[in-house]
Amino acid sequence: MKKALLFTFILLLQGFISFAQEAMDQLEEIKFESVSEEEHWKKGQESPYDLFRAVHAQVGLSDEKWVNLTLELDKKHNKKGNSIALLRSIFEKSHRDLFKKYEQHSSFNAMLTEGKFDCVSGSAALGLLLERYGFNFEIIETDYHVFIVIDFDGRNIIFESTLPVGGMITSHSQVIAYLESYKPTNNTPFYNLNQRLGDPSRVLEDRSIFRKVSLIQLAGLQYYNDAILHFNEQYFSDASLQLNKALALYPSPRIEGLKSLAIEQAYKTFGKDIK
Repeated sequence: MKKALLFTFILLLQGFISFAQEAMDQLEEIKFESVSEEEHWKKGQESPYDLFRAVHAQVGLSDEKWVNLTLELDKKHNKKGNSIALLRSIFEKSHRDLFKKYEQHSSFNAMLTEGKFDCVSGSAALGLLLERYGFNFEIIETDYHVFIVIDFDGRNIIFESTLPVGGMITSHSQVIAYLESYKPTNNTPFYNLNQRLGDPSRVLEDRSIFRKVSLIQLAGLQYYNDAILHFNEQYFSDASLQLNKALALYPSPRIEGLKSLAIEQAYKTFGKDIK
């Protein structure tokens, strides 16, 4: 019996050592583009807000808009508590103060400084605010989009960040219709990564991904989005560096797929080996 327990302990210890070594190897692959990025990354282990601030971080980059928005919403929360009125304020005031111009692959920092946003940075802002006030919600990742589903008093409410008008969906029938429009279907073809990058219009037809992600995983998708920009400009090494960070936050098949493709294209295009 003691031998069996000792053997089990040794196996567990070996597993832990292997996991720890893998984590250390992964961290060694991460190279930051600035000291500011590294500082935000380290703070982000306890604060997802800082993980979103890490992409294209700069010294002294203002977060005044975010601070002012949270102060205003804090007052609303103190008066109304967790109510439909507070949810509406979160959605509408985010559009008023943060979401000025939709631009695909915009970073969280670009949203704070220039008002440029996309579904990832927009959902990040809304998700952080919902978490701040203790709402029960899920961030949903699909093939080409991200949105939020809130469980409020036993019914679902949608936050669609890219729609300033009508993007807070409360009607039960409209919520059902919205969710069904994104859920995978049996007869929908799946396009591989080459097809998706080569013909983005095809992605609109693809419905193979519908999964819940955390705020930290969403921060990984922000790095993935930034990597796509580098990839499309044939900066494969920069894309690979961003994908290493994305994988550290969210080890998903499509991030791994783009990483492999970046390595392959770097060699084919420039005869260069990258990591």
